[in-house]
Amino acid sequence: MPACLGEPLCPDCYDYTGSVLFNALSPELWRRFTEALRRRLAKTAGLTQREMRDQLTVSFAKVAEYQRRGVVHFHAVIRLDGPNGPTSAPPAWATADLLAQAVQHAVTAVTVTSPAAPGLPARAFRWGAQLDIRPITMTGDLTEQAVAAYIAKYATKAAECVGTLDRRINPLDDLTAFNLRDHARCLITECQRLGALDELTDLRLAQWAHMLGFRGHFSTKSRRYSTTLGAIRTERTDHMREEAITTGRLPLFDEDTTLVITHWEYAGQGLSLGDALLAAALTGTQIADPPEVTNVRALEH
Repeated sequence: MPACLGEPLCPDCYDYTGSVLFNALSPELWRRFTEALRRRLAKTAGLTQREMRDQLTVSFAKVAEYQRRGVVHFHAVIRLDGPNGPTSAPPAWATADLLAQAVQHAVTAVTVTSPAAPGLPARAFRWGAQLDIRPITMTGDLTEQAVAAYIAKYATKAAECVGTLDRRINPLDDLTAFNLRDHARCLITECQRLGALDELTDLRLAQWAHMLGFRGHFSTKSRRYSTTLGAIRTERTDHMREEAITTGRLPLFDEDTTLVITHWEYAGQGLSLGDALLAAALTGTQIADPPEVTNVRALEH
């Protein structure tokens, strides 16, 4: 990879403020895009959004990827389903061309304005002009397998590709002590500077300086796009338990059986320091060392 890739041609002219503010506001920009997309589909079909929900469900999954210059962009899979989600077919009017046109409109229709602060006017942020819309098919250039491979690649990439850190930055950290690219160090410094402004507190730029201002999840999906994370965790738990039983690491019991591995019993407490001194005086003995305050015995069955 060339050393100059992702580096500003003129560091003094680069818009570091705009870069970190866009990262911070991009999750809100995506949310507004999804709302505009649903409104556009409903308007094109001559329906209200409530009426459209009775016929159509808009589902999506997206992943965020850092460009080498430190700005995030999104890859999204957007699908039109019937009213019951993936198990039902969409209406005949919900075509791939209609979806592509609605996406193109929604991308240009939404903006997010950053808060104004002393010496920092409010700025409007929007999506860029680079928009690549392609249908996912069973055969062809972009198949389901290819999309899965892309998502797996994005899942292994983070802000480290920009040359930043993989952990949060302490306000007392000396950035010169870390092996950072100059460009990444400038982005982090700008996050810390803007994060100190009261008007930008909600953006939490200082806390997410190591992510160059972006505080969203790398991957999100709509509720009805696919299975839920809770269902996945339950399936994983059941699989691990079944594997433990089949390999003999866990005996097979009925569901309502309680397996007791050990049992602890409280044996009692010895003399306190005062009681020990009183007992020594009564018996005429001398205590060389402080007595143990407690004497708890555990019995294992």
